[in-house]
Amino acid sequence: MNSSKHTELANHAWSVADLLRGDYKQSDYGKVILPFTVLRRLECVLEPTRAKVAETAAQYEGQEIDPDHWLRKASGHSFYNRSGLTLKKIAGDPKSAAKNLQKYVGAFSDNAREVLDKYEFTQQIKRLDDADLLYQVIGKFTDLDLHPEVVSNHNMGYIFEELIRRFAEQSNETAGEHFTPREVIKLMVNLLIAPDGDALTVPGAVRTVMDPACGTGGMLSAAEDHIKALNPDATVEVYGQELNPESWAICRSDLMIKGQDPEHIAFGNSFSDPAHRREKFDYLLANPPFGVEWKKVKDEVEYEHKHMGEAGRFAAGLPRINDGSLLFLQHMISMMKPVDAKGGGGSRIAIVFNGSPLFTGAAGSGESEIRRWILENDWLEAIVALPDQLFYNTGISTYFWILTNRKSPDHKGKVVLLDARDQFQKMRKSLGDKRKELGKQHIADVTRLYAEAIQAAADPDHELHGKVKVFDNEAFGYQRITVERPLKLRFEVTEETLEALASAKPVQKLADAEAFVAAVRTLLGSSWQTKSDALVALKDAVVAAGLLWPMGAPFAKALRDAIGVRDPGGEVQKIKGEPEPDTELRDYENVSLGEDVEEYLKREVHPHVPDAWIDHTKTKIGYEIPFTRHFYVYEPPRPLSEIDTELKALEAEIQALLGEVTE
Repeated sequence: MNSSKHTELANHAWSVADLLRGDYKQSDYGKVILPFTVLRRLECVLEPTRAKVAETAAQYEGQEIDPDHWLRKASGHSFYNRSGLTLKKIAGDPKSAAKNLQKYVGAFSDNAREVLDKYEFTQQIKRLDDADLLYQVIGKFTDLDLHPEVVSNHNMGYIFEELIRRFAEQSNETAGEHFTPREVIKLMVNLLIAPDGDALTVPGAVRTVMDPACGTGGMLSAAEDHIKALNPDATVEVYGQELNPESWAICRSDLMIKGQDPEHIAFGNSFSDPAHRREKFDYLLANPPFGVEWKKVKDEVEYEHKHMGEAGRFAAGLPRINDGSLLFLQHMISMMKPVDAKGGGGSRIAIVFNGSPLFTGAAGSGESEIRRWILENDWLEAIVALPDQLFYNTGISTYFWILTNRKSPDHKGKVVLLDARDQFQKMRKSLGDKRKELGKQHIADVTRLYAEAIQAAADPDHELHGKVKVFDNEAFGYQRITVERPLKLRFEVTEETLEALASAKPVQKLADAEAFVAAVRTLLGSSWQTKSDALVALKDAVVAAGLLWPMGAPFAKALRDAIGVRDPGGEVQKIKGEPEPDTELRDYENVSLGEDVEEYLKREVHPHVPDAWIDHTKTKIGYEIPFTRHFYVYEPPRPLSEIDTELKALEAEIQALLGEVTE
């Protein structure tokens, strides 16, 4: 079937919009057209075995045995309908259309009925019936020939995806929630699967594909199409999970329409209720929502992190509560196939992120620890920067992360950074925030450069050498060191230090606190360079006032803190013979992983502050991927003479315009 036939059938289904106009908003057309398309396809698929199913249903009627298995066998599919009704019969009785359609839908097997329920089909039936449109809509779909001998499962998938695309365009304010642009998916699948091209052409190849945030299933469909294009005889099993009920229904419908097992698409939250966590997959891909908090599943995720350890998914760390992106990635990594002793097995992962997971979180934070875990296990193969304004619901820059636990020998221990931010063409018409798209040539060029990345980075003469860089895994690691400087104080009695002394809790607890402060006040204006000199003078003043000198470490510290004033030329304070660090002068430095931090201190810090030292007990290892920094190209400012000339030209132009106005 050619593309014009796909479009013709999709147009027929979408023509129902003419009936809905006025009673439905444009963004709601899909809520009627999509489920009715599913219903009509299921009816056409089941038509040859309808009589056999009805006969089997009659045999088991009134018996306690669950006939589900036998009804599936009779239908020849994973779903069935026990009713003798059809859409044509229902359309023929307009007055009873709503009642009969409800009865017809209720006679489907649970898995098919569940899909229609998620479309809120019952509400749509009532709404259409109240508007006196139901029998007309049904009549439109009875004319739509979707029999398998006319439209194969593969081609039905194209038609349904075209309807999904139109639905997404009509409601583009929320399209990004369940629809990833097709050209973005195409490139993503290319980068995910292309390296396995030879292995996929082997006769009898079987591959499993998983998307834990599958939306309407566009990525799963694209992955299946790509594998089938390489090997038409390959068996591709797709799996997914989706939280949004409408998107889940669309995805599951798509699989039913294509002849895939709809049970592989689970409904629910991938974090708190993972449906396929015991399964392992060849390929995993996802476009999870950007910057969405995971507060609703906080208890379940934190429990798994704390109590399940390596047996769970989140042992590496937890990101901040307002962005669950890296939770999705950990979830996907947990479903990678292990690599066997001969190098077989293993999996590949592709996921779309915004810039946040690259660098958010300091050393020791959840995000940094997750990056560290990924890089130290040598799973990160590449990061590809995409143009901004590619997606419907955000104009921000996005990135593909490509991971695998079976890197090729030339990729082992390395990460490729590929800059594809200039690979786009402007759209003639914007869709939401989407103003750019990837053309076929852009997709081909990026795919080719990805395959040649190691060679292109090593060859300065390569035409795209500046667009790709290769780093060792350790290049993204750093040591966050704490640089301390000694606390230096001089000691004095002033109105300010007296006020601080009087408000100190250990002083306030003294039986004769006011008398103590009054005794110290006799030294107002005095100053000492050392703590010992200050204490001698203070003790003398207090004893002279007939008071006992207070004892205890809390009092001594409060006294020192109150009358001590920071002074670069003051006395170095010590604790157990070692310099006491000044918390106000404390600084932090990021030092490359593998570099001697003491050498770094001598080279970078001591020339400016010779008395600084590193507190090694506070050193943390961090990982970040500063993508844009590696591709930054310095552009010198324009010469002042050039700017001056331009300003004079503008002044002359303004004068000329003013002259025309005054004439």
